[in-house]
Amino acid sequence: MSSRSQAIADILTRAILDRRLVPGCKLGERELSEIFNVSRIVIRQALIRVADDGLAQIERNRGAFVARPSMQDAMEIYDALTLVEQGVAAQLMDRLGPAGWAELRQHVERQRQAVASGNHALADVLGAEFHTVFVRLSRNKVMQEMHAQLVRRTTLLRALITADFDYCNLLDDHARLIELLEKGRLKQAMDMIDAHHRQVVRGYIMDRQVFPELTPREALEPYLLNAGQTPEIQTKNKTGEKGRTGVHTHVHAAK
Repeated sequence: MSSRSQAIADILTRAILDRRLVPGCKLGERELSEIFNVSRIVIRQALIRVADDGLAQIERNRGAFVARPSMQDAMEIYDALTLVEQGVAAQLMDRLGPAGWAELRQHVERQRQAVASGNHALADVLGAEFHTVFVRLSRNKVMQEMHAQLVRRTTLLRALITADFDYCNLLDDHARLIELLEKGRLKQAMDMIDAHHRQVVRGYIMDRQVFPELTPREALEPYLLNAGQTPEIQTKNKTGEKGRTGVHTHVHAAK
């Protein structure tokens, strides 16, 4: 893959994870080649990379679309996360020193403060970050890469409508996991990781649709501007004027 294709793949990934390109949105090669001022071959390479990460689907004779995960997809993603984190748990129980356990406990405390203050948005972010910190402490780069790819796919799930999570229970799971591993109770820790992820996946509501309010041009414009694109390849809206760069609300729940 060329460096240009990789850069475009990175921008598309950011736009999907930021929920500007929503599930089901068409990623047309011709339109994207005009937006980025590159050949369709370069765009095709970028789309293949995004599809490899599970964030897009390429359909024969139809083109590429932002992935629209099903409940089965969600279950499989979290099953894979469970297996990765269970493997990490087995490593950390024997290898992690006092500083590592302290870092995990500090992270849990930050999440506890967010829950206590009613800041569920921050608690949600910190809850997800706990798992990233947990895997990072294994110092296993392959496991980290696998975990990061799966986490990107869970972010796409969050572009759909989600039910309210029980933040207190999820937080208690994190604290309990640390306690179990420090005491050498690996089997109980592994069972907890499995139950924890099953609780999370039950929070997703997968039977509603989301609809984009932004065209691909509008959705991608902020990333082009931030990347320092030259004026002639900055995106334009349908009237020929430069598109807005502000944040847009772009997801509706079908009721």
